[in-house]
Amino acid sequence: MITKIKGTQDIMPEECVKWQEVEQIIRQVSRLYNFSEIRTPIFEATEIYHRGTGEGTDIVKKETYDFLDRGERQITLRPEGTPGIVRSIIENKLYTTSPLPLKLFYVGPMFRYERPQKGRQRQFHQFGAEAIGSADPMLDAEMIAYAATFLAALGLHSVLVKVNSIGDRDSQVAYAKALKDFLYPEKEHLCPDCQRRLDSNPMRVLDCKVDIDNPLLKNAPKPLDFLSEAAQAHFNSVLDYLKAMGVAHKVEPNLVRGLDYYTHTVFELEADIPGMGAQSTLCGGGRYDRLSETLDGPNLPSVGFAFGLERLLIARDKINIETQAAFIHAFLIVLGEKPKARAMAIARSLRHGGIVTDMDFQDRSLKGKFKQGERLNPYFYLIFGEDELNEESIMVKQVKTGTQEKVSLDQLYRYLVDCLRAETPCSGHCENCESDC
Repeated sequence: MITKIKGTQDIMPEECVKWQEVEQIIRQVSRLYNFSEIRTPIFEATEIYHRGTGEGTDIVKKETYDFLDRGERQITLRPEGTPGIVRSIIENKLYTTSPLPLKLFYVGPMFRYERPQKGRQRQFHQFGAEAIGSADPMLDAEMIAYAATFLAALGLHSVLVKVNSIGDRDSQVAYAKALKDFLYPEKEHLCPDCQRRLDSNPMRVLDCKVDIDNPLLKNAPKPLDFLSEAAQAHFNSVLDYLKAMGVAHKVEPNLVRGLDYYTHTVFELEADIPGMGAQSTLCGGGRYDRLSETLDGPNLPSVGFAFGLERLLIARDKINIETQAAFIHAFLIVLGEKPKARAMAIARSLRHGGIVTDMDFQDRSLKGKFKQGERLNPYFYLIFGEDELNEESIMVKQVKTGTQEKVSLDQLYRYLVDCLRAETPCSGHCENCESDC
């Protein structure tokens, strides 16, 4: 038997309902913040990630899916969304045709070769957003608020916003030297990866999951202590804007991000949910002012974030957020051979009017047809046999009340709509109502 590849998962129809609900909320909240969706390829030229994400990052060194295509081109399945978005903006010159900052979001699969575990697959899904073309610290705070609003809309309110600054280029150069000077004499007490990072990208030592409780790192110098005057002013403004918006947050001096392109503000949103453990970090992001130039584009200071959808779904399950049960409006039960053609026409007409309709395609017994209908959770059973065909009528049974009524076919659509409106009445005055609801 052929089975799925390790680190991938089949998302069953009943689980897809949960995914669709999260994706709907993504689009609703993104619309509130005036972010538009962008869709880029799931594979790119390998160079984009080596230059953009960073040659020395764990993603590029250990986790990317790289291959030669039939044209001998070096290709990488995207491990994250940001470099591909920036490449697209540069290639399509969006910065010349749209007002800045460009406000874009994306949803889709990513690929990293790492050890599969709960909430972490080799093919996983991200919702991310990028605001491109402004260095204003207001935008940093706006993105953090956007991410927090999204979690609240999902029903996840016990969330800690952690924020830090790693400064501008001058700040990072000064900090890297101080961190090296502090750690080199005790280098052997760091994990092998951190010993390597100390030479290639010393700041990322603070992001190590192995040495997270290492006293050496807890006592190490902090990026905040080496901020330039301009970087400190930028960070102070971000904190002021967060306070003004009422976004509760905590300055986390050891917080850095694992990608090379970050500058200034970095942040994470962490769920305070029992049982989440290592999966409690739901969102990570920050400012990246040099990535566009690294990819041969113009100067486009930017800020963004990304959520792992698998973790979001785990978090919602942990706090027992109920997903609306799947349902259909009408299940059509056809009795006999002769009415079948007309029944299919009825079903098509109802669907065109927005009535979700299904029917039995297995020629089950009457009992079997009702049993099949029960699985689909309908509002109505529509029973159509030869008598109804001859009378140009149909029997409508309301599942909730159990009442049955024979309705003429030319009145069927209006009858069903009126019943559904009575079930879920309008919340107030609207132009479609003939009277107050």
